[in-house]
Amino acid sequence: MIDQQAARRATQEVPSIPRDADGPVFREPWEAQAFAMTLALHERGVFTWPEWATALSVEIKRAQGAGDPDTGETYYLHWLAALERLVSQKGVASMDTLARYRDAWDHACDRTPHGQPIELRTDDFR
Repeated sequence: MIDQQAARRATQEVPSIPRDADGPVFREPWEAQAFAMTLALHERGVFTWPEWATALSVEIKRAQGAGDPDTGETYYLHWLAALERLVSQKGVASMDTLARYRDAWDHACDRTPHGQPIELRTDDFR
């Protein structure tokens, strides 16, 4: 569950967040989860909102330079990439560790029947 006060503060500090009158909007559950992780890391003092806004801006510009059409559909892909980069830069987790977990989650998704909860197991880290 997303802390609504924290979400409001985030939308004030990072004006590019897709939102409606009620606050941030998400197309997929993983987008809300990435948003919530960002809020949690900010609340724990891992980074400031200006640091976050800079990291996100750099990631969006990098994607646009690589040909992203900037239709809004890829916003949270950029969000996640910025989060991973900032977490790595701050020493919370290395890019190698993040890639290892991403690959493990992909493996877990592939072996999980549709509609079932995805559970990460040791053998997903192959």
